[in-house]
Formats: sequence, structure tokens, C-alpha cells
Amino acid sequence: MKLRYALFVFAVSSICQAQSAVDRLQPLVETAARRLALADQVALAKADSGAEVEDAAREKVVIANAVKEGEAKGLGPEDVERFFAAQIEANKIVQYSLLADWRRTGSVPTHAKIDLSKTIRPELDQVQTALIAELADTVAIRSSSTCWVDMAKAAAQYLSSHPQDHPALHAIALDRALAAACTPSK
Repeated sequence: MKLRYALFVFAVSSICQAQSAVDRLQPLVETAARRLALADQVALAKADSGAEVEDAAREKVVIANAVKEGEAKGLGPEDVERFFAAQIEANKIVQYSLLADWRRTGSVPTHAKIDLSKTIRPELDQVQTALIAELADTVAIRSSSTCWVDMAKAAAQYLSSHPQDHPALHAIALDRALAAACTPSK
């Protein structure tokens, strides 16, 4: 039994080593993109309620919770704060753009009413937990000197295989969301 376990561990570690940095960054990129997809829903909820895009008090809570969760995974508070501030800014890019488009055209897409606090925020909390885990899993890659190139390639790979309703908007927002992921020698 011990031999099988040792062979399994060896096989898994060999597979992980064989994966490129771009491949190993994919889960982080995909989860950041999933968070941005929720921005569309947040924009619809804010269109329904008339709420402002900016919510400084909520942003502080989100970042504080992320820092606490990140520290529990061994991540530095400054890195987590910077990464989640970028997530929030990217989300706001999507919200501002969609809301402006809807105002210009005079109509919001037909949709069922969305409850931001009961529906979207719990999903954002789940995504946050996944992002923290992925940040912890990619510390070595994100601190490498090739991180920005690897991250850009991972984002390009994601975008080319996941068509969006607003491809340029989501590409720009994803670039913003990932801008603070790399932490090469400071």
C-alpha cells in the first residue's frame, strides 16, 4: 500500500512539474474571469435598484476579509490587499461600462430581478475563497521574473477559448484584475 501511495505521489508531482507556468495559472485566471462575469449581474442589480457603482464601505469589508483569509493561507497582507483591490477595480470597469451602455441605449436587458446581497454577494464570497486558494497555490509562479508574461499568456489562452458578450470589455477588465497578481522581487 505504501508503495502505491509513493508511486501516486511521484506521478502527481511529475504531472505538476510537467505543466507550464501558463497552465498552472489557468485556475487563477478562470476564477478571476468568473468574478468578472458576476460584474454583469451586479450591474443589472444596480440598474434595478439605482445604487451607485462605488461602495467604499463594502470594498473595505471585502478587502479586510480577503486579507484575513489570505493570512490564514500564509499569504502576505499587502499582496492580498493589492490583488483584491484590482479585482474590485476590474469589476467596477465592467459595471460602469455596462451601465453607461444601457443609459445610452435607454434600456437595460430583460432579466429577472437580482438581489445583490442575497444572490450575488454569496457567490462573490465563494469566488474569493477560490481566489485565495489559487493565490496560495501559485506563489512561486507569481513571484517569478516571467510572471507577467506567463499571466498575459494565460489570460490570452482563457479569452480565446471563452467567447464573451462584450469581448473587449471583459479582456480589459481581466487584464486589470490580473495586474496585481504577480509579485516578483520587490
